[in-house]
Amino acid sequence: MSLSEKLDRLLYRADELRAMLETADGAQVGQLSKELSELDPLVEKVNALRQARQARDEAEALLSDPEMRELAEAEYYAQRDAVPVLERELQLLLLPRDAADAGSAILEIRPAAGGDEAGLFAAELFGAYQRYAAGHGWRFGVLDYDESELGGIKGAVAEVEGQGVFARLKFESGVHRVQRVPATEAQGRIHTSTVTVAVLPVAEDVDIQIQDSDLRIDTYRASGAGGQHVNKTDSAVRITHLPTGTVVAMQEERSQHKNRAKAMKVLRARLYEQQRSQASASRSADRRAQVGTGDRSERIRTYNFPQGRVTDHRIGLTLHKIERVMQGEFDEIFDALIAEDEAARLAAEGV
Repeated sequence: MSLSEKLDRLLYRADELRAMLETADGAQVGQLSKELSELDPLVEKVNALRQARQARDEAEALLSDPEMRELAEAEYYAQRDAVPVLERELQLLLLPRDAADAGSAILEIRPAAGGDEAGLFAAELFGAYQRYAAGHGWRFGVLDYDESELGGIKGAVAEVEGQGVFARLKFESGVHRVQRVPATEAQGRIHTSTVTVAVLPVAEDVDIQIQDSDLRIDTYRASGAGGQHVNKTDSAVRITHLPTGTVVAMQEERSQHKNRAKAMKVLRARLYEQQRSQASASRSADRRAQVGTGDRSERIRTYNFPQGRVTDHRIGLTLHKIERVMQGEFDEIFDALIAEDEAARLAAEGV
C-alpha cells in the first residue's frame, strides 16, 4: 500500500467514525471518540499537506504568466518551503506510538557508587526533576524519601502526573555520573560518584494484573534520619512479587495502609515495565538504533561541576550551564534526545 493510499484510508476512517458517533449509544461513544481523537491530528496534518501541495503547484503554474509572476512567486516559495516541513511532521505522526508516552511516570533515584556524596547528589537530582515538573505544571507526588544523616538520600520515589510526562522523562533511565569536590573533602580533590535513575510508565489495572496469591507482604518498623514515627510502629511495608522476585519497600507514610497502596503502585509499574521490555525485545532484536536502552546500568550523562558542564553521552551533547540544569532546566537535553530518537525511528522505517 502506497503512502497516499494509507492516508486516504485514514481520512475515510475518520469520516466513518464521525458518522458512527451520530447514532452511537452511551457505551460506544467513549471508544469511538477516543479513536477519533487519536486520528484528528493526522487528519489535520494530511489536509494541511495536501492544501500546501495544491497551492504550490497552482502558484508554480502561474510563474510563466508575466502578469501574475510577481504575485505567484511569493506564494510558490512559501508553499514550497512549507511542504517538506509538513511531510516530516506527518511522518512523525505516522510512526508507531508508545501507548505509555501520553501518561504519567514513576521516577526512582538511588545512589550507586560514591558513598555519602552519591546520596547527596541523588537528593539534588531528585530536586532538579521536581523543579522541572513544577515548571511544566505537573504534579510531583513523593511516594518514598529515605533521607540519610548528611541530608542526602538512600533512595527516593515519586509519581509525576501530567499529560505526556513519560514521553519527556523516559530517556532519563540509566546511570548519572557526577564529578565534583565533595563538601566533606578537606584537600579539594575531585570525586566521581554515580546515581541510578529509573523512569517507569504508570500502570493501570488493565495493563497489569497481580494475583494476591503471588504476593508476600511483610510489615516492619520504619527507619531513617529522624521522623517522629520512625521505629515506633510497624508502618513500613515490604511487598515481594513471588513469580518475579521483585521487591518494593515503602515507609514514607505513618499509615501501613497508605504505604501498602504506594508500594503496590510502584510494584505494578515495575512489572508493567518488565512486560513492556520483554515485548520490545521480542519485536526487535536490534535496539542499537534507539537512544539508549533504558537500562539502569548504562552510563548516560555526566555532571562535571568544576568545568560547569553537563554531557549526555548517548548523543554527544555538552552544555556549559550546569547550574541551570540543576535548577530543572532539562528541556534542551530532552528535546535533543527526542529528536535523535525520532530520527532513528524514521531511519528504521526507511523514511
